[in-house]
Amino acid sequence: MKKILVIEDNFEVRNNLKDILELSDFEVETAENGIEGVAKAKEIHPDLILCDVMMPELDGFGVLKILGQNTNTAIIPFIFLTAKAEKQDFRRGMELGADDYIVKPFKSTELLETINRRIKKNDRIKALFENQSGQSLKTFLNEAKGIEAMNTLSADQESRKFPKKTPIFEEDGIPRYLFYIETGTVKTYRRNELGKEYILDVFSAGSFIGHQALLTNSPYRHSAAALEDVEVSIIPKDDFLTLLYQDRDFSTHFIKMITNASYEKENRLISLAYNSIRKRVAEGLLTFFEKNSNTVEKEISILREDLAALVGTAKESVTRTLSDFKNEGLISINKGKITLEKPDELRELPN
Repeated sequence: MKKILVIEDNFEVRNNLKDILELSDFEVETAENGIEGVAKAKEIHPDLILCDVMMPELDGFGVLKILGQNTNTAIIPFIFLTAKAEKQDFRRGMELGADDYIVKPFKSTELLETINRRIKKNDRIKALFENQSGQSLKTFLNEAKGIEAMNTLSADQESRKFPKKTPIFEEDGIPRYLFYIETGTVKTYRRNELGKEYILDVFSAGSFIGHQALLTNSPYRHSAAALEDVEVSIIPKDDFLTLLYQDRDFSTHFIKMITNASYEKENRLISLAYNSIRKRVAEGLLTFFEKNSNTVEKEISILREDLAALVGTAKESVTRTLSDFKNEGLISINKGKITLEKPDELRELPN
């Protein structure tokens, strides 16, 4: 059952909306002013918000602005209820990120059609981001192009194959594309003045890379290369920006995806700062295992220098630690390939 939050200061309108929506099998929560509405939205994370524009204490524009600054609430479809139909009000609301307007007085059928349309649209966008892995970019874009503002995207995207160790883009290069990994695993990395490599992250099928430089309109701040044979779809910069700027749902989900990735990087930095080499090597093995597209029976093929670059230590230290793990029965090694015999125990190693 979908949950809707109604933020409306008029008692009769608020209860009328609640009755209509509950009769249509929605779960309904209400708030009688904007401040209460913001607090409830953060607490219950509704599937859609209906919000009056003119309210005391905090008006609808203020509610939308506050919720739009929070990555968890920014993705909630937001519909204004207003008795004012002046163009400047519509324009201001859309600039803040509103999905739609319903002008009072409204018909029940109009209200329900608008709500159902917006919820379905948001569900489709959410599914694109949550279920990317394993699907091709063509499938991804075909789904995306079923949504109004995405029809300007190019129908055909170039696909390229990169052999193992081949660069996909390099630090200080000028960004012209967004890259979508169809198959295989890719690393992003930087090198210091002495040429020593540090791996920033590992990406598997269904991931986007290269978007940071496009969004900041600056040269790449790191390089990307294939950890194994990969196939990557190339999305022109203009197509990506069209997709991002013309549809609020897509952009907020993309922002949430980027935010989650930044949290992962924060956790890795904490691990590098405080965890032992054993713990870091264990986490590195699990990272490669979880993101390796060709994992069979918990087996991964990884260069020792790549593992060392990921966990921030010398190759010799990684080799010694792997030998210890092998002796402890946590892993086995055959012809350079590592099998995780006890992944749960690796995950629970003390710091």
